[in-house]
Amino acid sequence: MTKPRLSIIVGTYNWPDALRLCLNSLGSQSNRDFEIIVADDGSGSQTAELISRVSGTLPMNIRHVWQEDIGFRKSLILNVAIREARGGYLIFLDGDCIAQPDFVARHLELAQPGCLVTGSRIMLGKTLTKELLLHEKLDFGLFLRKAPAYRLRNQISKLLPLFLRAPNTGFRDYRSFIWRRIKGCNLACWREDALRIGGFDEGLTGWGHEDADFVLRLHEIGVVRRSGAWATEILHLWHPDADRSLEESNRRIVSERIAAVKERLARTSGQKAPVTRSPPDPRP
Repeated sequence: MTKPRLSIIVGTYNWPDALRLCLNSLGSQSNRDFEIIVADDGSGSQTAELISRVSGTLPMNIRHVWQEDIGFRKSLILNVAIREARGGYLIFLDGDCIAQPDFVARHLELAQPGCLVTGSRIMLGKTLTKELLLHEKLDFGLFLRKAPAYRLRNQISKLLPLFLRAPNTGFRDYRSFIWRRIKGCNLACWREDALRIGGFDEGLTGWGHEDADFVLRLHEIGVVRRSGAWATEILHLWHPDADRSLEESNRRIVSERIAAVKERLARTSGQKAPVTRSPPDPRP
């Protein structure tokens, strides 16, 4: 399959130091044939200044889409970025995440029509995060050499996915929708599929579960979810928890939608709704 023209949409809000590491990690990819769209949910001028400075040093085009800061409205700014995207394939990444050098290449290997990919992440500890933020960009070779020590110090949540890659087999594909392991900070789909469902639900404001709802609605139109574990792991910088006051409301909305989808599928098939479970993680 011809590799898709790609847009990477990076969500951010008022953390330019983290965004610097994120953007520079994208500039160091083994495959650099993509554009970057920074989807900014109302950051101050420091973020715009950072993007302007970094964009002059990277080999790909960077665009900055911004909206006024009147609360957590990530879904809305992501939809603006989807409409702005020139690529036929989209990877969603958060600005507090660092991509491994083969992140884009691995995502493209998993990209197939009719599929979306939900990736995984490696959580970094508070001490390591502070250390990394002192640098302009991550020296990934040095990071790998130190990774076993970081693991012993409990500063990285996983070690083996930094060194091992699993094959791309049918075991990666989910047979039915499940909520677990959906991370909006590492998610990919075809732009036309995102547009078919109207993008992210802008009614889900505040932190929580707009990513699960997005995957659910793609599932409902027949898009197959594919696991990006053991292939596309990102490094997620430590930060305090966001305001989660609206999480329960969002969870309830998405839960009701899941139940409605299951009921429709059961009526259509004349059978019980399928059990939702995860396929085994593909491991070498």
